[in-house]
Amino acid sequence: MAAAGAALRRLRSPRLRLAYTFSYHGAAAVFSTDAFSHVQDPNRRIAELAAAGRVPDARRLFDRTPDRDVVSWTAMVAAYARQGQLHEASALLHRPDARRNVVTWTALLSGYARARRVDEARALFDRMPERNVVSWNTMLEAYASAGRMGAACALFDGMPVRDAGSWNILLAALVRSGTMDEARRLFERMPERNVMSWTTMISGLARSGSADEARALFDGMPERNVVSWNAMISGYARNLRIDEALDLFMNMPERDVASWNIMITGFIQNKDLKKAQELFDEMPKRNVVSWTTMMNGCLQGNESEMALQVFNGMLVDGIRPNQVTFLGAVDAGSNLAGLSEGQQVHQMICKTPFQFDNFIESSLMKLYAKCGEIRLARKVFDLSGEKDVISWNGMIAAYAHHGAGVEAIALYEKMQENRYKPNDVTYVGLLSACSHSGLVDEGLRIFEYMAKDKSIAVRDEHYSCLIDLCSRAGRLDDAKRLINGLKLKPTSSTVWSALLGGCNAHGNESIGDLAARNLLEAEPDNAGTYTLLSNIYASAGKWKEAAKIRSEMNDRGLKKQPGCSWIELANKVHVFVARDKSHSESELIYSLLQDIHHMMRMDGSDPRDHMQLIDEDLVDLQV
Repeated sequence: MAAAGAALRRLRSPRLRLAYTFSYHGAAAVFSTDAFSHVQDPNRRIAELAAAGRVPDARRLFDRTPDRDVVSWTAMVAAYARQGQLHEASALLHRPDARRNVVTWTALLSGYARARRVDEARALFDRMPERNVVSWNTMLEAYASAGRMGAACALFDGMPVRDAGSWNILLAALVRSGTMDEARRLFERMPERNVMSWTTMISGLARSGSADEARALFDGMPERNVVSWNAMISGYARNLRIDEALDLFMNMPERDVASWNIMITGFIQNKDLKKAQELFDEMPKRNVVSWTTMMNGCLQGNESEMALQVFNGMLVDGIRPNQVTFLGAVDAGSNLAGLSEGQQVHQMICKTPFQFDNFIESSLMKLYAKCGEIRLARKVFDLSGEKDVISWNGMIAAYAHHGAGVEAIALYEKMQENRYKPNDVTYVGLLSACSHSGLVDEGLRIFEYMAKDKSIAVRDEHYSCLIDLCSRAGRLDDAKRLINGLKLKPTSSTVWSALLGGCNAHGNESIGDLAARNLLEAEPDNAGTYTLLSNIYASAGKWKEAAKIRSEMNDRGLKKQPGCSWIELANKVHVFVARDKSHSESELIYSLLQDIHHMMRMDGSDPRDHMQLIDEDLVDLQV
């Protein structure tokens, strides 16, 4: 008592005296004496510390307080439950000296519900000496969040008393599960509906494609808030009815940041990046979602350089990037093969908690691999914290990109030694690595091993990699036999595309024609397929057949997009489009290319001039 009093007297400033009292040591000293019990009730202080997330401080004060009431017991149980420390929360609740009521029990129940430990939640619920409507709603939410709709409906039917929250919880669960007929029936049964009820139904109807029904409900709402307007606008945007979404947006009585974000997302989904950019520029206030949405919109529109500009603008605006933002920035650098840009983003990531995020690490591996820095990709992998299957897959994919099949297989074997179970993505990377390295037998062995693993579903991508593996190696008859034996019916266009690519590389017009015809059945407007088949015939000297294919292509009004590539040199990205001579050094570049072609011929190599796209005039001359 004397020590506490002396400590307070030494702090002459009222502000310092208050700070000392609210610190842990100050609170412990003050609350341990009767003389200063008037400063604040310790039970109330325990509740304040717990609510502020200062759980260790709250627990120390709790243990030193002799007269703990139900408020402090409940505060401690709730604090542990909120932080996911359910063992500590349960131990405290079940202590013989515990002071508890229905709120205390419900606090632990809520913790189990948040952790999706539904069976433990139900066991606790059944043991509760008393329950109120909040307890019932908490258990209902636990079932609903876990998707256990049968149990949720049974619990709802057995509730002695329901409030608006009970009805809304079940309604939202039915909407999430896509059972809109049941949701409609429940909505009609509701004794009273609030804004949340109406908004939930509008959102569900729009998500299920019933935008007109959602609009009728929206128009019939007795009152609306900004969330209701946003739900209807989002519904129109989701159904690609962007004009109606914009009309509603323009007529909103008030807008929040989410309203603007929804419209920008709608324009991006509608592939109108220009409109999205215009709306983004008009926004009175932007948050991290706004910037990230715009950046990812640029990526979807193949505007990676623009995406990085948006990212830089976000930093200038003082907005802190989140995980999705960093993923987008890394992907943009990866698409541009921009090593310096990627490294700058990586340096930023290293100053955040996301540096050990497995998704970001995987994206960084891809970035460095595409920039030709496989050593840096491996360094990211080796320095990663707790590896999971995403980390291993990322490095295997990086090796695949570099055609390092031997290294990919070695890493796969190490993955298994470390008891990480490969998944379907692992095998896509492995098969691709074998394909790009010419490791046909190893690839076939890996595919056979995967096919025997019943826990892995063989997908289109696996079959495509398998066919690509054989086709690249010139084993086109084997590839054709594999396709005929596939369980995949109808055969995926990606499989035929892989076979067609092999036929183009090895000049096999008969199998190439088969692959192209099957591919055109699935994708009749794919100009690339016509071009490849035309090239196959031209390389075999079959000019009439090549001309016929080009004629079919022209009749459909199809035109192949010119190839495009870029390289970063001296901190500048140089973009090259096929047959374009606008680059300032184009004369020198084409002169060097001719020299290389000449040197290849002198060396006995074939630069494959005859594999280039045959101009229509040239085809006409050969007919």
